[in-house]
Amino acid sequence: MFSVGAEATLLAAWMSYDAGLNGLAQRYFIQALRLACEGDDRLLAGSILDAMSHHATTFLGKFREAANLARAARMGTSSVATPTLSSVATPTLTALFYAMEARAHARLGDASACDAAMSAAVREFERRKPGEGPDFLDYFDDAELGHCNRDLGRATHATTYATQSLGEANGEYLRSGFFATMVLADAYLDQGEGEQACQAALRALELGEQLKSARCAAYVDEFRARLDRLGNSRVARDFRERAAEIPLWRGDNLAQ
Repeated sequence: MFSVGAEATLLAAWMSYDAGLNGLAQRYFIQALRLACEGDDRLLAGSILDAMSHHATTFLGKFREAANLARAARMGTSSVATPTLSSVATPTLTALFYAMEARAHARLGDASACDAAMSAAVREFERRKPGEGPDFLDYFDDAELGHCNRDLGRATHATTYATQSLGEANGEYLRSGFFATMVLADAYLDQGEGEQACQAALRALELGEQLKSARCAAYVDEFRARLDRLGNSRVARDFRERAAEIPLWRGDNLAQ
């Protein structure tokens, strides 16, 4: 009963996060964690801590706290910490925890800590077995590491990871495709490839037409800030003219 309540509350937290209601999302995350702990559901508690880490990195700017939350998720579901095999995280879930920790370190600019976490994520990801679960992680792939390399200024590596992620995508996870494509656009801009960057961003905005999320808007805002580097160039002018027709670029998609 506690676990079911925790799952429902976690869903409310994600919905609030998606709507940009960050204070409400935090309250739901904390309540979900309390319920999972009360039910002694370590895997669910770890997933909630991971979600809190994602929120802290992406929207709250609390990067050290985000790294600690991801580390707590991993340690709380390790074979050392958990009493039964059923409460030990799968390699895929452990890889996600490492990836979230890496993203927080990347935002802090701590390349050494980020590299260590990314390497651990790759090791765990390579140990995964098809169908091992959890089912909600079917979307998870190397795109998370693209975020890290982008944030550390490693544009070429970010491009490689994002391209690989998109190449393996089957179109089922639209939101993940949007995020990966925006990371690719950012990475192209960082490499000075303005035309490729704008083409990727337009593809992402087209995907975003089917989404309604403050998280998507945050990625667009990050690209918008990078786009200023192109000044009033032809590429930038052409992009802005085409993007002006898209609600997500205009910033009014959440109001629809």
